[in-house]
Amino acid sequence: MAGAKNHDYHILPPSPWPLASSMSALLMASGAIMWMHSVPGGGWAFLAGLAAVLFCMGSWWADVVREAHNGDHTPVVQLHFRYGMILFIASEVMFFVGWFWAFFDFALFPTAMSFVDGQVERATEGAAAIAATWPPKGLEVIDAFKLPLLNTLILLTSGTTVTWAHHALIHNQRGGEKRGLWGALGVGDRDGVLKGLWLTIVLGLIFSSIQAYEYIHAPFPFKGINYGASFFMATGFHGFHVIVGTIFLIVCLIRAYRGDFTPRQHFGFEAAAWYWHFVDVVWLFLFVTIYVWGGWGAPVHSG
Repeated sequence: MAGAKNHDYHILPPSPWPLASSMSALLMASGAIMWMHSVPGGGWAFLAGLAAVLFCMGSWWADVVREAHNGDHTPVVQLHFRYGMILFIASEVMFFVGWFWAFFDFALFPTAMSFVDGQVERATEGAAAIAATWPPKGLEVIDAFKLPLLNTLILLTSGTTVTWAHHALIHNQRGGEKRGLWGALGVGDRDGVLKGLWLTIVLGLIFSSIQAYEYIHAPFPFKGINYGASFFMATGFHGFHVIVGTIFLIVCLIRAYRGDFTPRQHFGFEAAAWYWHFVDVVWLFLFVTIYVWGGWGAPVHSG
């Protein structure tokens, strides 16, 4: 029959979201630049652009979910989704490589400076030489074996809970068979999926709360000192990824309550789990290199 589909690929219909997303991102970036330069209306332009970007994201992903319900996500399409997610995580790895590189560069080739009474003092010609040490002389660092270690344990635990939820979805059929519609859809152990997701989300929120508390009480500033700048940029971007991953898992929890996932078709859940494990691994590197190695030998903040 002419026009009949005889392949496993999904040919997308025309969509307004690529163009709308591009224009929204342009408005958001332009508004942010205007806002930072105190241009009147810059803040409102940024907020309008941000709202438009969020609307486009939600609408675009809603279309993808509808495609899955319509049966357009064949095994071949799902495989390509996985390739795309792998490449996305690879790009994120390189993003964090840049921040680690900056931190190691500052640590291995430190600038001669000291940190006295909350102020940065740099060595100048004619002045007494200041030893080039890392962290800078006089700077107190965050104790790696208090809140950072607690956050490490929290993230490692969250990795196990999201894995529990994933395995409950794809392996345990008995729980679902006892629960009416969920069992009829063949979606596995509903209780395991929901409890695992709830625990992971709560642990993610606790991690973010502890990190916010740590930032508020940090003994060094963001600006004026390489240690503070590299510390906050690396750990801050990781914290942002934790927030994004938590939102990702909340969406998966809502979809799990709706019965959207099946053992054979649950790429959205799988992508969220991959992303969360990536966030866990990055934190382990941050903890070892920035908190432990990067602050080794420096006085520890007692607050």
